[in-house]
Amino acid sequence: MMKCSALSCLLAFVVFPAATTVFGTPEPERPNILWITSEDNGPFLGCYGDKFANTPNLDKLASEGILYENAIANAPVCAPARSTIITGLYASSMGTQHMRSQNPVPQKIRFYPQYLREAGYFCSNHKKTDYNIAAVPKRMWDSAKDAYNSREPGQPFFCIFNLGTSHESSLHSSKVVPEYLEADFELPPYHPDTPEIRSNWVNYYKIITKLDKQIGKILEDLEKAGLADDTIVFYYADHGGILPRSKRFLYDTGVHVPMIVRFPEKYQHLAPGKPGTRTDRLVSFVDLAPTVLSLVGIKIPQQMQGEAFLGPQQTKPRQYVYMFRGRMDERYDMMRGVRDGRYKYIRNYLPHRIWGQHLNYLWRMPATRSWQQAYKDGKCNEIQSAFWKTKPTEELFDLKADPWEVNNLADSPKHQEILRRMRAANRRHLLETRDTGFLPEGEMIARAGDDTIYEMVRDPERYPLERIMNAAELAGCRDPRNVDKLIGLMKDDDAAVRFWAATGCAALGKPAAGATDALTSLLKDPSPNVRIAAAEALCTIGRPGEAVPVLAELLNHSNSAVALQAINTLDNIGPQARPVIKAMKAARGKSGYVSRAATHAVSQLENE
Repeated sequence: MMKCSALSCLLAFVVFPAATTVFGTPEPERPNILWITSEDNGPFLGCYGDKFANTPNLDKLASEGILYENAIANAPVCAPARSTIITGLYASSMGTQHMRSQNPVPQKIRFYPQYLREAGYFCSNHKKTDYNIAAVPKRMWDSAKDAYNSREPGQPFFCIFNLGTSHESSLHSSKVVPEYLEADFELPPYHPDTPEIRSNWVNYYKIITKLDKQIGKILEDLEKAGLADDTIVFYYADHGGILPRSKRFLYDTGVHVPMIVRFPEKYQHLAPGKPGTRTDRLVSFVDLAPTVLSLVGIKIPQQMQGEAFLGPQQTKPRQYVYMFRGRMDERYDMMRGVRDGRYKYIRNYLPHRIWGQHLNYLWRMPATRSWQQAYKDGKCNEIQSAFWKTKPTEELFDLKADPWEVNNLADSPKHQEILRRMRAANRRHLLETRDTGFLPEGEMIARAGDDTIYEMVRDPERYPLERIMNAAELAGCRDPRNVDKLIGLMKDDDAAVRFWAATGCAALGKPAAGATDALTSLLKDPSPNVRIAAAEALCTIGRPGEAVPVLAELLNHSNSAVALQAINTLDNIGPQARPVIKAMKAARGKSGYVSRAATHAVSQLENE
């Protein structure tokens, strides 16, 4: 059997018979398309102006292609980002934004390889298929390896190589190499200068150099196979990363990715510029599927929410790109963001959650543990300490003046017009895409029932989004003057509105004491997520007596998303959870994320 390699993915191109495209014009040949993706890295490349990078192969690729200066991942973590890429729809529009959620989508949502295969393309995917979606079609890909022997002579290909070299796990080693600490490298202002952090940073550049060599080998194999002249090559990273405060967050360190597209001479008419061109056009992952279909002459399905940025069906350049963050592994949070060419707006719908919520996988990195310890030891300045504190409701950054996004301009009088514009763009997008994030995960799954979440949220009777969103926005304001309004919303007939009303009291804490009676009534609410939110609010007010047993009971709920919400809340209330530590210890025996969160919560209580 032939050994699988880059060469085994690529079949020597033979002229494909003329085909009529959706545009009615004959094309003598259709391009091969090769995607090279890397994991967890921002634009740490020489061609992006990074003076510490040693990336000759990618720099050469950029000199031969188009470099996108504003390519943005819609999600700052892999599976939800791929969910968006494979469908051309925002994962937050389908209920697949929570990490490893595996919710189904309706059959009418087809994945871009299905369209390519129907048009005669051989589709080969090497290694990665985690799309955060249940029941992915078995025949979506023709091959995961050895595509060389499987493709028909003359058949054009679409091939993906996914390289995990730069994945977050590459920095899990606790070894600190002394020579790395002496490197001439200026840390981001939010990172304290510890040996572990400096070592992780500089070692990461060495990993990027290793990645660059692997990409060079794939491109060399393409050339040796005689395919380079017939293949459009894309390179991009699956999201940003990987040092703390990048991956999983909506800052540019988490969502700004390198993207280079090289067109061979025969397909230069499809390129937006000459080789070596740099473009500031805003593009995002939701645009990749429609762009590929546009390049090969397949009509873009109307249901796709992305916009083609290449080929005959390309649209005018975007004004904004949009980002979302939901549950990251075992920790709940909700952020939405919008970015133009200069400014970034982030809305924090759970501002009472700190950025640095403990997350098992992230804490395997020495830099994360070192940063937290420096904060506990009082060695962090104001900027470095912010990560371990609660969030503002809104964030606004001038990316040109403040590329590390540490100077929040949301309260700046000079930037109020920009703030209003970006806030309105975010709200408009959430309404247009029917964003599912305003339902707690457990409620979202339960409310969908036998339908998909995508279908459920498009029924205004089942998902009155604007009304729920209004409650969420009010809750996130953390304004004591809104307590009476929140009490009124606790009587709403929609569980999601009641959830946000109780969450608003949890975010306020003691200033919401006037809502105690209303919150106590919600401890018997039909919705378990409402009961959890009410219980947390009562604990933050200082009335844990009736609330904590409710949380312990819900640890055994049949919906694992509900159980996870309950253990997250028990972890958040700290010592107040001690009376139910026995139930928390039992939860450590559950599977997956519930076990992770319970293990941490128990450890915190036992080590106080």
